[in-house]
Amino acid sequence: MSKYEGLTQRLARATTSEIILTFAEIEAATGVELPKSARRPQYWANQVEDARGANKAAREAGFRSFLLAGQDKVRFVRD
Repeated sequence: MSKYEGLTQRLARATTSEIILTFAEIEAATGVELPKSARRPQYWANQVEDARGANKAAREAGFRSFLLAGQDKVRFVRD
């Protein structure tokens, strides 16, 4: 079980094609603090191969992720 499994589960339960979560909501779902690098768009880059961390968790739930810069929020869009 990855440390971001809670995010995968949270997104998998979503009934909409798009959801916006704050960093605090992501941290509450996972029980871990996001790294400082989560404030950079590269952290949320939608690479199919070599996906890591929270981005990998989103991909596993069938979502792409997009940082909302300067807002400490991430927009998740269902593939």
